Amino acid sequence: MTAHTDDATRTAGLVRLDGGLFTMGSDEHYPEEAPAHPVRVDGFRIDPYAVTNERFDAFVAATGYVTVAERPLDPALYPGAPPENLVPGSMVFTPTTGPVDLRHLSQWWAWVPGASWRHPEGPGSGIEDRGEHPVVQVAHEDAAAYAEWAGASLPTEAQWEYAARGGLDGAEYTWGDQARPGGRLLANTWDGPDFPWRSTGESGWTRTAPVGSFPPNRYGLFDMAGNVWQWTDDWWTDRHPAAADACCAPTNPRGGAAEASHDPRQPQFAVPRKVIKGGSFLCADTYCRRYRPAARRPQAVDTGMSHVGFRCVRADAAAGPPSGATLLEVLP
Repeated sequence: MTAHTDDATRTAGLVRLDGGLFTMGSDEHYPEEAPAHPVRVDGFRIDPYAVTNERFDAFVAATGYVTVAERPLDPALYPGAPPENLVPGSMVFTPTTGPVDLRHLSQWWAWVPGASWRHPEGPGSGIEDRGEHPVVQVAHEDAAAYAEWAGASLPTEAQWEYAARGGLDGAEYTWGDQARPGGRLLANTWDGPDFPWRSTGESGWTRTAPVGSFPPNRYGLFDMAGNVWQWTDDWWTDRHPAAADACCAPTNPRGGAAEASHDPRQPQFAVPRKVIKGGSFLCADTYCRRYRPAARRPQAVDTGMSHVGFRCVRADAAAGPPSGATLLEVLP
């Protein structure tokens, strides 16, 4: 892949959004999405695509950056972990050989030594033919470092959700209220009911797809549903704050605090968590209907996975009309 390091290449093509009032969250699905509440965001610019392997390669070539997954692990941060696991690597999804108890995700997720953004499924895998796929196996620190190099930042959860909704306030999906309008598949999600062992392959992809493979939302933003989960810069909270009247809606809200963002189900780990949004190619209606704008999950800041990537934003108080608004016609 060719490295491009000039400023114009790093920041070109961002979509300008006006900002405004919208309904964040949902009262209809998972408890961490509630309560639905009004929020205001100022205007900003956002990447139309998730950052690709080619773009991340340009960053690494220009800076010599080494990702978290490529660095040695500190045993103090992983009490009780087998020594053989305390080597550079990352979390990789592997389909099971048949139906399994979906309460135990360790059956399809494994720590793979040598897995990194260059080797998303571990040694033997590569990205030579995946330049336009979203980069994965990046920890929050890695995504933030790229964003700083690009003169940008990671989006807040509110910015990300506002952008994902594309002006369809309160809609179920980024494109409306029907999962498949007219029977059309509009996101790279798990195909068929047999997660995590058998996919029908309807989408044409069993892992990531090249960015832009599916239609954009009304703002001209691609893959705001499915393909890869995306980092935000907000600390995880298990619920949204109590809803306020529209007149008193918070402006540019931020998430909680690092010390309160730990997963109570795993108290032995001292790693705080940030919010990820958007769902991924592993979202199955029978298991994880989280390819919706309101959906949110916690992700340990030091852990990349083979279905987590990111996109960037830049502040822009005088953003002007959403440049992608006329793309409504491309959706059914």
